[in-house]
Formats: sequence, C-alpha cells, structure tokens
Amino acid sequence: MFNRVLIAEDHESASISVRKALSDLGVIQADYVFYCDDALKRCVHAQQYEEPYDLLITDLSFEDDEYTERIKGGEELIEQIKAVQPGIKVLVFSAENKRSVIDHLMNDLAVNAYVRKARRDIEELKRAMADISSNKRYLNPDLKHQKEEVNTYEFSDYDLTLIRQLAHGMKQKDIPAFLEEQQIKPYGLSSVEKRLGFMRDVLGLTKNEQLIAFCKDLGII
Repeated sequence: MFNRVLIAEDHESASISVRKALSDLGVIQADYVFYCDDALKRCVHAQQYEEPYDLLITDLSFEDDEYTERIKGGEELIEQIKAVQPGIKVLVFSAENKRSVIDHLMNDLAVNAYVRKARRDIEELKRAMADISSNKRYLNPDLKHQKEEVNTYEFSDYDLTLIRQLAHGMKQKDIPAFLEEQQIKPYGLSSVEKRLGFMRDVLGLTKNEQLIAFCKDLGII
C-alpha cells in the first residue's frame, strides 16, 4: 500500500470519506491541505528532504476565498506536481462526471484513478487505492460503463447531418427548415433537439460545441 499520501481537498465533508478510506487501509502518514499552492509546496519540500509522497489525492474544483492562489484547480495542480515528481501516483476524487473532462484526466494527464463523489465512495476509494498500489488504473464502474457506451455508439446519417450543419455555423433553430428542404425526416424542431440532447447525454457532453469538437476529433465530420 502507500506510506505517504498528500490530499488536496477544500471541503471537510469530502475529506471524511478520504480519511475513513485511508484509515481502513492502514495508511498512517497522510497530509491534508485546503489549497493547491500548499499542496505543491508540501510536495517540493518532501522531495527536498527525500521523503516523497507515494500518492496524491485531489479534487478538481477549489472554491475562491480571501486567500489568493496561484494554482487555480486540480488539473493544474496535477501538472505542476508531476513536473516536480513525475512518478507520483494520482487519484482524482471529484463530483465531476463530464466524459470529456474525465477522458482528459485519464489520457492526457495520465492520472491513475478517478473516483466520483457519490454514494459508497469510501468503498470506491479503497478499491481505487488497492488497484493503484498494484500498478493498475481505476475508473468508477458507472463511468466505465459510460465509456463503453461512447466507444460503441454509432452515429447515424441523420446524426451526422445535424452535427455538420451546426459545424457549418447553422443555428439549431434553423436546422428543421434545412431538413424539410432536403426531405430528411424527422425535421421537427422537437425531434432535432431531442436527438442532439440524446447524443450529448450518451457521450457525456453538455454543449453542442463539445459535440462538434468530439466528432472532429474522431474525424467523422
């Protein structure tokens, strides 16, 4: 398991889950900070004294208060700590559930685990830390299921027609007239809105702009 753990979390209620999970796993040395700047300072100090942390547990969002921070959030904190200590393991513990954000963390920032703040998160934290200690990666089962849905989703010709028109700058409210002119059904505004909303939900996106970018990354538009 882990000898030294650094936790960056500004909500005490959330830190209770982390504390309980670490206690159950027998982790004795755990340092808690409320601010990202303090987390980086702790990491640098630990490196200088040759007592590096084995694991960083961090949230993504940190509320602003009277304390002015240089590091604005968890993503930037992960990048800066990895620059200081490339081999540190990272577990993100957050309420975020956007597929694009989680994919960025897992693929681009190479975090070792993502656990969502929700019911039974103490057990999920313990499973995640067990996997990380065995050099495995961990993703919440519900998020993993979402990822499988994304990987198996097949865009229909109708889907691509809607997305292409948005990508070309057409407003959503104007798409029905285009569809009717091209004799593409269904062309009602409600049908268009529902289909775009369905695609966003399946792919874990919130905006049409993200949907366009997603499809461009796939090379399908």
